[in-house]
Amino acid sequence: MTKSPQELELMAGSGRLLASVFTWLDGLTLAGMSTLEVNDRVEAFIVDELGARPASKGQYGYGFVLNASINAVVCHGVPSADEILKTGDIVNLDITLEKNGFIADSSKTYMIGEVSPAAKRLVRTTYEAMWKGIRVVKPGATLGDIGYAIESHAKKAGYSVVRDFCGHGIGREMHEDPQILHFGKPGRGLTLKEGMTFTIEPMLNQGRAGTETADDGWTVTTIDGKLSAQFEHTVAVTKDGVRVLTLRPDEKAAA
Repeated sequence: MTKSPQELELMAGSGRLLASVFTWLDGLTLAGMSTLEVNDRVEAFIVDELGARPASKGQYGYGFVLNASINAVVCHGVPSADEILKTGDIVNLDITLEKNGFIADSSKTYMIGEVSPAAKRLVRTTYEAMWKGIRVVKPGATLGDIGYAIESHAKKAGYSVVRDFCGHGIGREMHEDPQILHFGKPGRGLTLKEGMTFTIEPMLNQGRAGTETADDGWTVTTIDGKLSAQFEHTVAVTKDGVRVLTLRPDEKAAA
């Protein structure tokens, strides 16, 4: 589950490229675009501009380079020409990228135009919860410490944490050990060691934590139709703490 210093640098290279995809997306006007158009533009940017491979396309039979999960969709939203982003929506764009044999994975929930105060609060709290989890990462900490930090912040704000999906180890493969739960108890679970790389990607719901999967086998929604938000970074355990491999330039203050 650990990577060598050389492997970590290759992963960091993939992470920087993926961060640049989100920086580029930040400059687009998403309102009025279909989720399929977003997918196609992201694919062209990754392949043509970055010379990298969209790691999600073709994996497990999935035909797209990203997931676009709107409003009550928790995760794995499938891009569609008929799904048009509009003012008031929140949409999580989950993107992976492979370069030089190593994969990076990250996601961001975008607020389209002016969204409701309740949606803003959910998105903000989810982002904060991700960072609560990231900040406890260091050698000697446990997976339970990460989950507890995330869940405590979510519950304090009145939100539930999705339990049906979790973060994961990552490297040459998209999904490696260990699984990273976004709930837990301090001191429980696997102890972190220098060189481990994994994702932290909490999904917070306005209502109940339960989810259901659509007939397409991919799209996961909240069981009560209320909003869900998610953020994700790929991180590495360092000698002294944590390195966020997919950190975007606008996040330097948060780190």
